[in-house]
Amino acid sequence: MPDKLRTKVIVNPAAGSGATARRWGHIKRQLDGLEMDYEYVLTEAPGHAIDLAAEAATGDFQSVVAVGGDGTINEVVNGLLRQTPSGVPSPIDLGIINTGTGSDFVRSLGIPRNPDRACHHLLSRQRLRVDAGIIEWVDGDQDKVRYFVNAAGVGFDAETASAKARISRLLKGPVSYALSVGTTLLGYKNRSVSVRCDQSAEKINRVLSVIIANGSYFGGGMKVAPDAELGDQLFDVLTIGDIGKIELIQAFPRVYRGTHITHPKVSVERAATITLSSTERLLLQADGEIIGEGAFRLSLLPGALNVII
Repeated sequence: MPDKLRTKVIVNPAAGSGATARRWGHIKRQLDGLEMDYEYVLTEAPGHAIDLAAEAATGDFQSVVAVGGDGTINEVVNGLLRQTPSGVPSPIDLGIINTGTGSDFVRSLGIPRNPDRACHHLLSRQRLRVDAGIIEWVDGDQDKVRYFVNAAGVGFDAETASAKARISRLLKGPVSYALSVGTTLLGYKNRSVSVRCDQSAEKINRVLSVIIANGSYFGGGMKVAPDAELGDQLFDVLTIGDIGKIELIQAFPRVYRGTHITHPKVSVERAATITLSSTERLLLQADGEIIGEGAFRLSLLPGALNVII
């Protein structure tokens, strides 16, 4: 029988505005130099990493490594958790080589953002049990489920993610994000959102955004949830209230320092289950990817992932 393969490496060549495709040859040489027992595969389309990770989870692999950005990590996580019984953590170790532009999840973890250092980091014997979020909603007549690891949100951040998906077809890199923020800011109107955290009473407020944070960083380095911890079995739920555009622009630099949470129109709660709904169009993003629109239930799966750190 063949020797047991230790690691499956899933590479998204489109990540980092295509930079991953250019970097992969160098990264592979780094992995070869580490004498890792691995095999790799390149994704071919959005969503492909989900199927590849799900397939790896049923094979003879002890770990799966995502090479890409936050979106790639999200897909790999969805593949791994899709293959485990409901509510049960994945038995497969998750490794990450960051080649994306946002890099928010690795910031929260403290994993090196430099791909060379990240390759060597895969030899670490340290593991961190990380919680994951479960999103449930109805799309037409179908019940849908999706996992996330860093943050999800509705409102301004989701509309910005939607705009970035459109703009990225023409422009890549940080310019596309800056432009998506600018265009969203021009046309966005705050909306009424119903929020219920655990067993607390439902609250209906006019808000800019509601962000359900598992990790601290969001939106390419913004310290949106400075007190969030990836393994504490609770989300930090940030509600950014009915803030005006000028007020938002003035407060925006504070988000990078994490001091925005003291703003009078920002509130923070901690919860393991959140429901979100609105009489207006409500779009939700998770780990920077558009999930859908409607009403959503988000819950926490404690210790879902064993991450190499």
